Formats: sequence, C-alpha cells, structure tokens
Amino acid sequence: MIDRTVRFGLATPVVTCHPDHAAAWEADAGPAEIARIAVAADRLGYHHLTCSEHVAIPTSVAPVRGARYYDPLATFGFLAAQTTRIRFATHVLVLPYHHPVAIAKRYGTLDRLSGGRLILGVGVGSLEEEFRLLGLDFAERGPRYEDGLRALRAAFGRREPEYRGSHWRFEGLLVDPAGVQPDVPIWLGGRSPRSLRRALVLADGWDPFRFTLDELSALLRRAREWSEWRERSSPFDLVLTPDRVLDPTAPADRAALADLVARYRDLGATTMNLRFRHRSLEHYLEQLAVFADLIAPRFG
Repeated sequence: MIDRTVRFGLATPVVTCHPDHAAAWEADAGPAEIARIAVAADRLGYHHLTCSEHVAIPTSVAPVRGARYYDPLATFGFLAAQTTRIRFATHVLVLPYHHPVAIAKRYGTLDRLSGGRLILGVGVGSLEEEFRLLGLDFAERGPRYEDGLRALRAAFGRREPEYRGSHWRFEGLLVDPAGVQPDVPIWLGGRSPRSLRRALVLADGWDPFRFTLDELSALLRRAREWSEWRERSSPFDLVLTPDRVLDPTAPADRAALADLVARYRDLGATTMNLRFRHRSLEHYLEQLAVFADLIAPRFG
C-alpha cells in the first residue's frame, strides 16, 4: 500500500527575505517574530522549520536572491530552546563551504541540544562570487560535494569518525558531543535532474527549489525509470514546495490550496515546505492555525 501521508513544514518567514515571496512586514521583523512563529508551529504540530545559508550576497545579485539570510546554526539554537517537537531543516547548507567534521561537530551539538530534531539539507552551491570570497574553487565544487556527502555520513553522530575519500580523510580523532542521530536525515537541494540522481544514491531525500508543478511532474515521470530510482530500497523523501502562494484564511484560496497539496501528494510528495500569502505576523499565525485545523488533517 502506498503511504499517502504528507508532513507539513514551513519555509520560515523573516529568516530569509526573498524578493519573490517575502511580505512587506518581514523587512522590519526579527527574533521576537521568528520565535512567535516557531512556538505556534510547534504547538500546532508542524513537522519542521527551515533556514538557509549564505555568508554574503553580492550587491549585484541581491535583487534576485535577496540580501537577508539568518545563519541556520544560531537561528536553530535560539528556536530549539523555545520549542519541544518541531524539527529544524537547513534549507540548505552549502556543503563545499565546510569541512564535514566541522558540520558533524557544530550541527551535532545542535542535534544533541534539541533532542535529535535536526534535518541536514545540503546543496552543492551556485553562487560563484561567494566561493571566491571563501577562497574555494567553484569549478571543483561537484566532486568536493559528493565526497563531502560520504564523509558527512561517516562523521555525523559518531564519537570516533573515520573516513578516507578523494577529498576528505580523517581518523584518530574524537568528536564530543556527537549528534543524537547517527543516521541524521540528509536532504539534497537543487533544481536539476543531477541533484535528484545524487539524492537517490547519497541521501535520504530530495528538497528541490524553483520548479513548477508541471516541471516536477515531467522530471519525476522520467526519474522513476532511472536505475537509481528502481534500485533504491530504503525510504526516500520528496520534499516539495508549492509553486503558488495562497492564503488559507480566504475560503476560495483554502479550497485551491487543498487541491494544490493533493496534486503534490499524488506526485509523490512525502513532505512539503509551505509558504502563504500574508500581510502581517498576526495574519500569518492565523494562517498556520487554519491550515493545521482545516487542511492538514486531510493528508494525515
């Protein structure tokens, strides 16, 4: 029997202000508003919150990507202290920026402090200027990323990690504290068939961005014929983001949103990153309650 349950997480407002979907009120919002969102989402039973990583955005790129990116580690540490159940998904860490053991230690500490609530979303990175800023080779990021994924899996949640690969090698060291989850969920971001192939082989899920529903439908139809898909035996999360932003407090939008979620569920989504069209913090909190009460139970 196919499991048709969908888990609902949030593309967290305020922590990222992207020109395509940020509301005006988010520009002046900060920690107090983020905390209220997290506490409400935790109480209402949402699956996860997200936070993305960028170190610095070139001024020429900011009109397209946005300029604000809260640091995920600090943000999630702040929110973990105020919540009890909701999980924290990096959406995404640019893995080639980091040594895998540094991720294992820093985010393993967060995993332990939060009681095992971490999800590691990671990506290969696409902002060449940021790679140059950090003294990294943009052209080499693919092989560094793939070996980094294997090294991260070998290191996370292990007090005495060992790994020997093409780019990363370590042994004879202690990481204490280590993460609570030795098999921490790893979701790969991206917007290409290659990112999905990598996820099927190296990760626990695929968390793509900037795909329309029709584009995802066509890609997943092809992907189900790939050897990587057919040969995978362990569970795999499809973490999808709706391609339309609606308001669940508006009756017409509520019906359209339920239909949209059903279409993503039928496409194979196991988890969704929700965004709503909102005009204030209070309106957004109302939307969280309405969605949790009237729409989410249809997919549980």
